[in-house]
Amino acid sequence: GPGRAEMYAGLQELGVANGEDLKETLTNCTEPLKAIEQFQTENGVLLPSLQYALPFLDLHGTPRLEFHQSVFDELREKLLERVSAIALEGKVEERYKKLEDLLEKSFSLVKMPSIQPVVMCVMKHLPKVPEKKLKLVMADKDLYKACAVEVKRQIWQDNQALFGDEVSPLLKQYILEKENILFSNDISFLQNFFSPSPKTRRQGEVVQKLTQMIGKNVKLYDMVLQFLRTLFLRTRNVHYCTLRAELLMSLHDLEISEICTVDPCHKFTWCLDACIREKFVDNKRARELQGFLDGVKKGQEQVLGDLSMILCDPFAINTLALSTIRHLQDLVGQDTLPRESPDLLLLLRMLSLGQGAWDMIDSQVFKEPKMEAELITRFLPLLMSFVVDDHTFTVDQKLPSEEKGPIPYPSTIPEAFTKFLQENRIACEIGLYYILHITKQRNKNAFLRLLPALVETFSDLAFSDIFLHLLTGNLTLLSDEFALEEFCTSLFDGFFLTACSRKENVHRHVLRLLLHLHHKVAPAKLESLQKALEPTKQSGEAVKELYNHLSEKLELRKPSPAEVTESPSMELPLPTVPTPASR
Repeated sequence: GPGRAEMYAGLQELGVANGEDLKETLTNCTEPLKAIEQFQTENGVLLPSLQYALPFLDLHGTPRLEFHQSVFDELREKLLERVSAIALEGKVEERYKKLEDLLEKSFSLVKMPSIQPVVMCVMKHLPKVPEKKLKLVMADKDLYKACAVEVKRQIWQDNQALFGDEVSPLLKQYILEKENILFSNDISFLQNFFSPSPKTRRQGEVVQKLTQMIGKNVKLYDMVLQFLRTLFLRTRNVHYCTLRAELLMSLHDLEISEICTVDPCHKFTWCLDACIREKFVDNKRARELQGFLDGVKKGQEQVLGDLSMILCDPFAINTLALSTIRHLQDLVGQDTLPRESPDLLLLLRMLSLGQGAWDMIDSQVFKEPKMEAELITRFLPLLMSFVVDDHTFTVDQKLPSEEKGPIPYPSTIPEAFTKFLQENRIACEIGLYYILHITKQRNKNAFLRLLPALVETFSDLAFSDIFLHLLTGNLTLLSDEFALEEFCTSLFDGFFLTACSRKENVHRHVLRLLLHLHHKVAPAKLESLQKALEPTKQSGEAVKELYNHLSEKLELRKPSPAEVTESPSMELPLPTVPTPASR
């Protein structure tokens, strides 16, 4: 069958007899036994001492095939060791010359399963496999599969489409993994999307595989970056920006200077990575980052496109936004205005650059976005006034109230605040982080005051997965408030349900939250929520699954009918009579 032919593929070209030759000899001879003996002598292992040993093995019933196979395996191991040794010894030109000769001799046997590992090993150690051989490998699915990654890199670097086919499923997997974390059923303010350290994230399967595929090959690295840019443009999905930074830092961890030294973002990313690890931009690192931004020279502005993508990574935005909120609180304490704080201005500059990444890469106009003065002179002071309101309220609560009675918490929001959240991307991002901050502080008053501003935000940022993931986590800290009708009405009717029907992801996040907190919600409210959240025909699988899961949990919680009708204790329940089995 074809299997046998395959087994001996290529032997004839080398002048080595194979099964076909033996068949021919036997068909055309008069004394078959003599012919077999002669064939064995001509094609056996040429060692004089074996002449007497083989008949001895025959007596012990060891088949000749088994003997030859074990000799062969032994030789192949020795050959593989030898090839690896040649690859390391002598002058560079000489060793590669030896390996090329060996490849020339052995390549015709590449289809023989027994010899294939040797041929593959030779190619693996050649920094430049001859073009013709690469083409043959590429044309044959099985050979291509069997190749070492070192050989595949040589094929990939001139075949972007083929490389794309290999990388594409990995990128899909990466995005899916990120989304699974954002929608995970474990809701907690302690563990969230941003908890894993950068170093831990870089150990992820996809980053490791891509790092391995790229090796030290700058051309392949550039191709992957090109894929990431293209996908980011096509989908606006910011997780591609995370992968861009993780990949560079993974190569940095391995000290692959061939790539790190040519990526103009390397030092900036390395510095930012340290900030992300600390979830804070300290003064020293702020100076360093500013130095990189100020150091972009005339004619090199294109690097801004790359830097903006690094800054658009949600982990970077998270760090910049958290640092901004901390700075604002410090400024309240120091009685300083935002425009007087260079550190704060730098954070805003980096936020704008990150948030402007898509537009910059799309338009190919590489210059830093203009910072709106209003953001600094009006919006941030507004946020600071909220911090002051909280301080004042807290202090007032502690003062002995004389005639005046308790001072109510301010309940209105300045119209300017709502407008900023709708029209200014950076203001919106910082505003959302401020709301996360007060929720984490369990500041229910401030939360309920600002919540109405979230219904309409710049490009619906308040309904984005990252924000809702963080918000649901922080809301677990206010779990006791869910028993109050007023709180639930503000949160669900006033915010979540306004978007559930038009945004599947919001529907999912509300169900996640209720799965976690349903036992805290007032029963009447829970019932109306269960009705409001019922999936429609258009709802996806994830929503239906979550809803069914929630319904099961609520079913288990319902008191049994016996508990509901309070029967006088005198009446004993009737014993249940088993129904007679049907005959």
